Amino acid sequence: MADAVPRLTLGRLRLAVQLVMLFVTVYGGSLVGYYTAEKITGSLPALSCAYDKLNGAHCQLITTQHQLHHRVGEQIAQLGHFALNMVLPLAFSFLAFYLFFVVLNKAFCGWICPLGTVQELIYRLGRRLKRPFRNLSETAARRLRPVKWALLLGLVFALPVTAGLGVTPASTGDVFCQICPSRLATTLLTGDTEQIMVRSSDALVFVFGALANTLFGFVVVAALAARQPFCRICPLMALNAAFQRLSPMRLVKTESDKCEKCGICRQACPMDIPEIHHEHGRQAFAEDCTLCGRCAEYCPQDGVIQLKFGPLALFKSSRAYYKARFKGETPAGEAKPLRRMERPAAGTADA
Repeated sequence: MADAVPRLTLGRLRLAVQLVMLFVTVYGGSLVGYYTAEKITGSLPALSCAYDKLNGAHCQLITTQHQLHHRVGEQIAQLGHFALNMVLPLAFSFLAFYLFFVVLNKAFCGWICPLGTVQELIYRLGRRLKRPFRNLSETAARRLRPVKWALLLGLVFALPVTAGLGVTPASTGDVFCQICPSRLATTLLTGDTEQIMVRSSDALVFVFGALANTLFGFVVVAALAARQPFCRICPLMALNAAFQRLSPMRLVKTESDKCEKCGICRQACPMDIPEIHHEHGRQAFAEDCTLCGRCAEYCPQDGVIQLKFGPLALFKSSRAYYKARFKGETPAGEAKPLRRMERPAAGTADA
């Protein structure tokens, strides 16, 4: 008897978690009130926008920029009470961030981030619309990696500090959040169109607003044909990557004779990570990995790829799971049509 497509797969579980967290991060504040939600956390390791007045929590980047702008830069300029007024608040902010992060590691990117979920839903729409599929070559995927680090160091760290020092205009104090596509995506989901307006009160603010709308439009269009286009350059991905080795949650690929180097795991990877194909051990857990688990789902060898929390294996690849999963969806995310049994022609009798 042919293997049936399992009703509950890791991919379907992740999609369910993504949809629940999309609701929580975008609308959760409406349940407890905006100010209460803001007090719960400002250290979420996922792009959940502080400009969304209904959200349940917002991400670490706005907190970091705010503190670097209003505390670090200004305190350096004043040269007074630097450690007490800057180091401790920033340290506590990062401590709260790490307490969130240590539990799930970069699964915050692959399972919880609302912008990641929106991009995946748009990509699924593109597959239904039969849009051409594009994936990155190994060379292109590697060349893009420094971009997110440059954005983290330049837009999230450096400019807020220089704004606090008075070297750059005050509008550069939260420049990343002004151009972040999550700001537009999540607020538009709440029906708030204020954030898509391009303000002309200041030249830089106008430029940032125009850039934000351009970047958001590019992400929407690109996501129809390519998987996770913004995640590849996301500065929060870089910040998460800096801590990924400290978390017990990880992806492991075992060196085994069973691995035939088929490359299906890389085909399934939404981030086009070449290491999952060529490496083993923790080396396969590259900086762009979001712990979505698709490589483990589509590995046709038993136990070669595992999602682990410490010594505990949460999910293992298996040939039976792969065969059943492949019947419903290809590694690239193309849904397979259901096969219908053909009825015998009228008057035809079984032999």
